[in-house]
Amino acid sequence: MLKKQFSYHSLIYSFGIGLITALFFSAFLYLSYYGITIKILNTLTALLAFYLLLHIDKRSLLFAGFFIGLLWFYWISYSFKYNGVGYIAPLIVFGFGIVYMLYFGVMALSDKPYIRAILLFAISFYAPVDFNWMQISLPFIDSYIGIYKWQLAVILFALGADGFIKEKRYKFLPLLLILIAVNFQNYPPKEQAPLKIKLVQTDVKQAEKWTQKALHPTIKMVYAKIEDAIDQNYDVVVLPESVIPLYLNRQHKLIEQFLFLSNSIDIILGSLEIEEDKHYNATYHFYNGDKIEILRKVVLVPFGEYIPLPKFLQRFINEMFFAGASDFKTAPKPQDLHVKGIKFRNAICYEATTDKLYYDHPKYMIAISNNAWFAPSIEPTLQRLLMQYYSDLYGTTIYHSANYKGSGIIF
Repeated sequence: MLKKQFSYHSLIYSFGIGLITALFFSAFLYLSYYGITIKILNTLTALLAFYLLLHIDKRSLLFAGFFIGLLWFYWISYSFKYNGVGYIAPLIVFGFGIVYMLYFGVMALSDKPYIRAILLFAISFYAPVDFNWMQISLPFIDSYIGIYKWQLAVILFALGADGFIKEKRYKFLPLLLILIAVNFQNYPPKEQAPLKIKLVQTDVKQAEKWTQKALHPTIKMVYAKIEDAIDQNYDVVVLPESVIPLYLNRQHKLIEQFLFLSNSIDIILGSLEIEEDKHYNATYHFYNGDKIEILRKVVLVPFGEYIPLPKFLQRFINEMFFAGASDFKTAPKPQDLHVKGIKFRNAICYEATTDKLYYDHPKYMIAISNNAWFAPSIEPTLQRLLMQYYSDLYGTTIYHSANYKGSGIIF
């Protein structure tokens, strides 16, 4: 009886320590969601989170990974209801908890802090289920610590080195190394483009977006946003991903109208494209009254636009859970918009948070998103922080237009 009671209390203790660790690791995200950015607070909570990950018992570590998965990615389940399988949402939430329990659970192979530090640094290069939004350095994005890999390595060494220091009086000496990882504004320099760019934020509900009833009001709203930008003397107007919920390349009348308006302003907007029965998520650029650029998405969203599983499972999963929607094709490489002689990297939603789009350190990027899939949630906040992460790493100024939330300049 005593043994059972001890085991029960031990489980509750591990549960609580794991939850506390996850809360520290996620604090920066939820503070940002509520509009709170306090660098010293973000620095301390992030350092505490990493210290705990390296030092807590193995069972607590598994709980921590589970809760981190929930706190960061619970919102992914929201999108499934729009494919008619909302009943599996609790399973998706639980599944992401398990995925990240296993991800961080790799560190439970050892109870030595310095071994865990090595393992954590190693898994920071790996994206579970091909989904790269778990950037291990992200908790430092709005802190006094830098986000480069070498700075992460320094932090992990500083927090884990006490594991092989025998003398108690020297246990905390490695913490001084944290000063080496302080960010002294050594990110690549950035500047804004010499254009007046109107970033439109729309609020079209996902449940209504693709209905016939919403089509005419949506198109009318798009015209109104473009005309407002013209009246305000903007050079460019940018509207969100799939703001025109049609295969726009087949809509000749709409194309003619956008071309006419492009005599007064460059128009960049998201829609779909179909060619030889292949479907593309695309950005359309109308300019000079008679020219169109169509730029296709390069990096698809795992489990949204493609299934990152062996081919024999892809068709079954796609038809059963995604109503055949996860079958988009891609462009072979990143593409650039050319706006009034200035080059912008084109990015559609998820791909603005992937290294592939930044391979050549583009100076400017135009990103468009539809975040209504995940409303209401922290997803737009996490997306913005990830964009800031890549903007800082590569010296890219990002102009982001989104449906629901997230529009703005990331600089």
